[in-house]
Amino acid sequence: MDAVGNARTCVVSFTDLSGIRHSVEVAAESLYEAAAMAVAEFRRHPWTDGMEPGAATRLAISVKVPKTTHEVSIRQLEQWIAQTPKSPSETVLKSRVRELLRANSE
Repeated sequence: MDAVGNARTCVVSFTDLSGIRHSVEVAAESLYEAAAMAVAEFRRHPWTDGMEPGAATRLAISVKVPKTTHEVSIRQLEQWIAQTPKSPSETVLKSRVRELLRANSE
């Protein structure tokens, strides 16, 4: 369920407390990487006006080709990062996702 393939284009969105839907397009190799890239981008943009996604925020992730949609919370993303990696490639992916989340949260 985690993998979306090799660097597929995804649109990730969330709705803030004011009911405004924010979306960003990213190229990612997994759902969690797409989510982390989007969170980093949302944190970087002033358009979210301090309404950046929190732990309970549901992120909708739409893969463009083949057209599919998934939903994951930031809490689920953080839990996945905390789990023991099952392979060397997952270790690398989790490290990249962890860095993406940390990049603009400080």
